[in-house]
Amino acid sequence: MRDPESTLRQHHLPVTAQRLAVLWAVSHHPHATADEITVGARALLGTISRQSVYNVLNVLTDKGIIRRIQPADSPARYEDRVGDNHHHLVCRACGQTEDVCCAVGGAPCLEAHDDHGFKIDEAEVIYWGLCPSCQRAGVSAAPARPLPPHHHHD
Repeated sequence: MRDPESTLRQHHLPVTAQRLAVLWAVSHHPHATADEITVGARALLGTISRQSVYNVLNVLTDKGIIRRIQPADSPARYEDRVGDNHHHLVCRACGQTEDVCCAVGGAPCLEAHDDHGFKIDEAEVIYWGLCPSCQRAGVSAAPARPLPPHHHHD
């Protein structure tokens, strides 16, 4: 994020040291958890409560300035790459998260087999697997949870 101050102003948010510190931490540590962002913001501000960080993250997410991704059974992660409907790879073992460009075409990149009358505007996909370093370490790739049965809706 090149200019966090003008980004906040464009979204009609007062520019505060806490918001700037949280935005800096998110943009320098993409896919960080709130706890990791708290550490990054404290490095800049000296002191900021975890609750303040959560409050700022919620405001920035609600305004669409940052994006929250919530992998199943994992803490939420935050990034400032918004608006392009990209997806994520998540390592089952260590949680390393990487961006994956849209599968095909414009957003949403996945056509629903049956949209049930919904006007779909976004698809959120998480690819699960093992990152290269966990593969080298011989970590086993057992799925975190059983896959649900495949349902056909006719």
